Amino acid sequence: GRIAAVRTDVPAPPPGAEILRGLTLPGLANAHSHAFHRALRGTVQVGSGTFWTWREVMYSVADRLTPETYLDLARAVYAEMALAGITTVGEFHYVHHAPGGTAYADPNAMGEALIQAAADAGVRITLLDTCYLSSGFGQPPDTHQLRFSDGTADAWAQRCSLLEERDHARIGAAVHSVRAVPADQLATVARWAEERRAPLHVHLSEQTAENDACHAAHGCTPTRLLADHGVLGPRTTGVHNTHLTDEDIALLGGSRTGTCMCPTTERDLADGIGPAAALQQAGSPLSLGSDSHAVVDLLEEARAMELNERLRTRTRGHWTAAALLRAASADGHAALGWDDAGTIEPGARADLATVALDSVRTAGPLPRLGAETAVFAATAADVRHTVVGGRHVVRDGAHTLVPDVPRALARAVAALRA
Repeated sequence: GRIAAVRTDVPAPPPGAEILRGLTLPGLANAHSHAFHRALRGTVQVGSGTFWTWREVMYSVADRLTPETYLDLARAVYAEMALAGITTVGEFHYVHHAPGGTAYADPNAMGEALIQAAADAGVRITLLDTCYLSSGFGQPPDTHQLRFSDGTADAWAQRCSLLEERDHARIGAAVHSVRAVPADQLATVARWAEERRAPLHVHLSEQTAENDACHAAHGCTPTRLLADHGVLGPRTTGVHNTHLTDEDIALLGGSRTGTCMCPTTERDLADGIGPAAALQQAGSPLSLGSDSHAVVDLLEEARAMELNERLRTRTRGHWTAAALLRAASADGHAALGWDDAGTIEPGARADLATVALDSVRTAGPLPRLGAETAVFAATAADVRHTVVGGRHVVRDGAHTLVPDVPRALARAVAALRA
């Protein structure tokens, strides 16, 4: 399942070779996913509103999830990701218990469903088990959030410790946000991740309302609060990092805390454009995620990060195509704890995504501009092959393990709407 050797300038394929026609990239890493949000696609585009009104619709879907329906939905969603060239997903998982907060007989039944779904879809997963304890600063969880909460960070840690890693699955941690985890319990989550050398992710400054509430409660920004409680560091990734001060950017960069940008969700929810270029210049590695799955397309996420910065600055060329692809592959895998994936070199995991260069979107440019064509013209629909650990999961645009992905998605979503 690993790359043994890399050769260039080979005049012809050797006998028995499996030929991948197109531009073959390292497998892509979707560093931020909420699988059940896929059921919202289209539904939330009716009418106007904000992130906060969107959240109410999201809660209504979360209320109807069971381990069985979540397995069916996540399997289909992860299969959709494989069709898009994604070989590893970071699942930011916070729907832990039954409605009302009652634990399942297996307290990790929902997380196990996600791990199984990834196996069924042929992709790797980092389950970022999320601590979610309050509805706001000093406020208990509301009715919807009861199934997210373990009551305390210690209880969260005890439940998480029961999860076991597998060949295709790693276990990480997440702080949902500074509004959802009281300040005096942040260190417990950070310590759990540190002891296991596991990735730690956190929604950070996605909304100005969160920043304002944090100032009112603690007299500082969310970034400063996380820094003061030991959450930042090279194994930590802030998701969104949209509304930051110059001091915040310096804190994140100086601590080597990563940044996961989710441009299609950030624009879908009208969140704003984060300072990705400034964060990277300060020392924060960039990764990409599809978050709410308004679309599942890491090439679009990469393109959108550059184009957003062009709109913000009115200048072009902030990242090369190669740098954007690195965010979508090697740096995304590193953010999820898979340091040996996301590159095409000896010893790396044999994860590959092949983009067709003869579709209506990609035909025409010079062959040497393949990376530029992939990032700035191709879409997920142009992914022809996806290989995970040397195994064809997608061949000629068809999933080899989930035969009819559109039908699987339609049935899983319909089950939640019934």
